[in-house]
Amino acid sequence: MAGSTPASLTVEAPAGASAVAKAAKKVHVSPGFEAWRRFRRHKLAMASAAVLLVIVLAVLLGPLVWRVQINDIDFSAQLAGPSWAHPLGTDDLGQDILARLLYGGRISIAVGLCAMLVAAVVGVLVGAIAGMSRGSVDAALMWLADLFLSLPQLPLLLLIIYLFRGALTSVFGTQGGIFIMVVTVIGGLRWMQVARLVRAQILSIREKEFIEAARALGASKIRQVVRHILPNALGPVIVAGTIDVAAAIIAESTLSFLGLGFPPDIPTWGRVLFDAKDTLDVAPHWALFSGAAIFLTVLSINFIGDGLRDALDPRRVL
Repeated sequence: MAGSTPASLTVEAPAGASAVAKAAKKVHVSPGFEAWRRFRRHKLAMASAAVLLVIVLAVLLGPLVWRVQINDIDFSAQLAGPSWAHPLGTDDLGQDILARLLYGGRISIAVGLCAMLVAAVVGVLVGAIAGMSRGSVDAALMWLADLFLSLPQLPLLLLIIYLFRGALTSVFGTQGGIFIMVVTVIGGLRWMQVARLVRAQILSIREKEFIEAARALGASKIRQVVRHILPNALGPVIVAGTIDVAAAIIAESTLSFLGLGFPPDIPTWGRVLFDAKDTLDVAPHWALFSGAAIFLTVLSINFIGDGLRDALDPRRVL
């Protein structure tokens, strides 16, 4: 027949070809989905993400539900233990500890996030410039990073705060000035690790074939970094960022504990812990709950960082 295909020319696909093709389609998943699948299998990271979500929701929505004023003084309830009226007890002025921790959590977590952003932005810029420039520019930037790494951070923090605290508070107010100062100082002293990490990633990725192809097609250095190199180097930076959030929360707590952070009427977690240090024998609940808030938040962020490290590492099979 004119329109028929001769039997000798008919080529039948192997019996398992369609099954192999379907399996290949099922195996092919996006990198984002694969990272999420790896992260979900990290039990500690998932549990920590749930705990951190509860803490964040508590500090954001808690003051809307628990409407006790943070600075209401009740001398008849000084150093009272947990009760229905005060679920976490009161401090030496009769102020409700739960209300102060809910309010202070906003500031402590905001300090951690903003300081991490400062460190990440500065570190990525310095690392990208050093990795793409090489030569004297690379050497100078890495020398600067080594110089900052060699400085004792806590004394430097105290010195900067002592010198600039008055000027910033006079311009931005007490709370705004101290917030800007603490975020800038903490973030400005943590960019070095991010810069070294980004530089190392760029030195490795810039020799890959797809970067050489982009270079051969005439892509500028800025385009190479923004479109091709940085997206492939963000995994370690994200992990380092989670660790920086935890470190910034601890640094803010340390400054408040030393009396150089926020004033007593702005109850960050570190400030509440500092105020509780003299009453550990008669009111241990005061320090216990504020310390537990810092501990749980920092521990959760660290475990999430571990989960992200495993999820974003293509060489690790979970």
